[in-house]
Amino acid sequence: MKRNALIFILFFWCWAVPGLLSASAISSVCLEQDFTLQVLGSGGPMPDDIRASSGYLVWIDGESKFMIDAGGGTFLRFGQADARLEELDLIGITHFHTDHSADLPAILKGGYFSSRTRPLTIAGPSGDAYFPSSNEFVSGLFNKETGVYRYLYGFMKGEDGLFRLEPVTVAVEKETPTTVYEKEGIKVRALGVPHGYVPSVSYRIDTEQGSIAFSADNNGENPDFIDFIEGVDILVMHIAIAEDDVEEAKFLHMPPSRIGEIANEAGAGVLVLSHFMARSLMDLDDNIAAIQKNYKGPIVEARDLQCVPYRAARRQS
Repeated sequence: MKRNALIFILFFWCWAVPGLLSASAISSVCLEQDFTLQVLGSGGPMPDDIRASSGYLVWIDGESKFMIDAGGGTFLRFGQADARLEELDLIGITHFHTDHSADLPAILKGGYFSSRTRPLTIAGPSGDAYFPSSNEFVSGLFNKETGVYRYLYGFMKGEDGLFRLEPVTVAVEKETPTTVYEKEGIKVRALGVPHGYVPSVSYRIDTEQGSIAFSADNNGENPDFIDFIEGVDILVMHIAIAEDDVEEAKFLHMPPSRIGEIANEAGAGVLVLSHFMARSLMDLDDNIAAIQKNYKGPIVEARDLQCVPYRAARRQS
């Protein structure tokens, strides 16, 4: 029994996280593409499926340029992906739940061992009585007098061998998108989306090669979100709940049928499903079927370290 159980565990590990045992091979696929999404973490807040929590990289011309979310486990995946702190132009945090932000200080700590000197933009939502704004989050981590990791105070001003962090706070109540990065034909915009009472933002990255949007945790009730992601080539949506889940869950996350409706109305080229939890994986076939009733395009079920090249997405659609 013990031997059979071990065989099953190894089989499930390789199925759930394809490429984990050959991370360098997967990374080479990302590096060879001019515009690629790489999933760092496809899981949620529970360690129930051998997945890291939410996190994504966008590779452009072989460089890891943009990171969206930094949930638990993405520190390890960042290294396995051969990503480089020196190459990042922006880290965008969708909201400050731990499964989207906990590994940010661990990833940034690598600045002590990198050659990076230029500032790094950290974008995130505005705050409220229960959650910090992006500016407050960075200060809460690294302020020289009061920060949790005050020994890394150099991030505040770009001193003590560290580069400066430039936090950008996106007003979640604003009805139009906020540009958080624009340079050399690349634009990154953020839009507030409803995630229960949690301040949260989605992101869209537009380049000359293609476009990617990230829904964030999102209950699908903001009508401006569909316009924001209209015509996107790759759409990452979080499938954290089942179709018949309780109303409390739907207050935080959209059910699969709504995911399909939004992807269809926006005309998304390929839909990448991520942020899996046990409750969405338990009846995954039924949940996918609920999406497909409304969205007829290609669907990718995300795995950690998986790459979704833009050109492959275009061929599928």
